Amino acid sequence: MPALTKDRDTHRREADLFEFPMAVALIYAGSIACLDASGNVTKGATATILTAVGRAEEQVDNSGGSAGDETIKVRSGTFRFANSASADEITKAEIGDICYIVDDQTVAKTDGTSTRSKAGCVVDVDSLGVWVMMGLNIK
Repeated sequence: MPALTKDRDTHRREADLFEFPMAVALIYAGSIACLDASGNVTKGATATILTAVGRAEEQVDNSGGSAGDETIKVRSGTFRFANSASADEITKAEIGDICYIVDDQTVAKTDGTSTRSKAGCVVDVDSLGVWVMMGLNIK
């Protein structure tokens, strides 16, 4: 396509709420939502093939269906998740670092010896958990 020679009506899309096809899974509202290798949303889990995209906005049960039978709304942004424990506990020293998915509500400081996918960027840590910036732009 050649370069523009006049104004163009370039459409805009908000980049915080998406609807994706689901994997075969039961996903609870508020959980870590990830894309699997096929581009379907699944819940956060210890695995190396997941791409965290945000927080599930609703509970959807596709556990009895096939991949893509259901869709789910996912919001990107900054959310508080549970902190891991012991050597994998995230502290304020990790603000600005990438954290990793343990399960659908927990993040950790390390990749668990190359067994965990990235969750997002640590923004803050408080007594209730870890604030994680998540979305497709976090790689």
